[in-house]
Amino acid sequence: MIKSMTGFGRYEISNEEKKIIVEMKAVNHRYCDISIKMPKKLSFFEAGIRNVLKKYIQRGKVDIFITYEDYTENKICVKYNEDIAREYYNNLTKISEQFQLENDVRVSTLSRYPEVLILEEQTVDETELWKLLEKVVEEAAKRFVETRITEGNELKKDLINKLDGMLAHVDYIETRSPEIVSEYREKLTQKVSELLGDTKIDESVLATEITIFADKICVDEETVRLKSHIKNMKATLEEGESVGRKLDFIAQEMNREANTILSKSNDLSVTNTAIDLKTEIEKIREQIQNIE
Repeated sequence: MIKSMTGFGRYEISNEEKKIIVEMKAVNHRYCDISIKMPKKLSFFEAGIRNVLKKYIQRGKVDIFITYEDYTENKICVKYNEDIAREYYNNLTKISEQFQLENDVRVSTLSRYPEVLILEEQTVDETELWKLLEKVVEEAAKRFVETRITEGNELKKDLINKLDGMLAHVDYIETRSPEIVSEYREKLTQKVSELLGDTKIDESVLATEITIFADKICVDEETVRLKSHIKNMKATLEEGESVGRKLDFIAQEMNREANTILSKSNDLSVTNTAIDLKTEIEKIREQIQNIE
């Protein structure tokens, strides 16, 4: 299926602890240029994100925007350091025994000593976070591709219509070409007759002149190649996937043949038709720039 290079995709996941939003948008570009804007906390996952996107994007300038909210960031936990508390207690007991003092150590007292109770921020489980982030990126990319396919189908229809129009122009040129030679023969015969009067016309000389003229304006090879290129482009459009570069190359070859026809033409109707051909080819090339 044909894909446009422009597209948009968005997906969001939210739970009690986290919220992740991924938005993607793209415009035309000769190569694959992916720009990711996300919080520094997620920068560790950039390589993984790009690997996911490679499955869905081959060409285009794509901007990715990732929003991340962690509702657990302000949550802290209290850690009890048993070893340090035991050291404090043992030393206090020794002091009590040594100086025969009352051992009045209480829990509330012991807990106030340095490092017995420690406040720690909850650590982020990177494996779980990546699973969540990967899913959001995947789903956003799928929706992004869907919009590209929808627009790509419209581009395909338009291109096929233009190719059919080109085919009609080529058919006209093929039909008109022998008529031009026939008309030239009549004009040449009439002009020679006017010049020579009753003198007999040398048919061999006349035939040679007409042959030279016919060879000079002959565009059979060009029309055959043009038809072949039109057929090839239609087949390529049916292939789908990433065919933008191939289509652009075919369009260049079409333009070359149209230019040759135009340069050989000495008939106004063929000239106008060749100009129409070039106009249609240019329109096709412009549309192809939108295809991945």
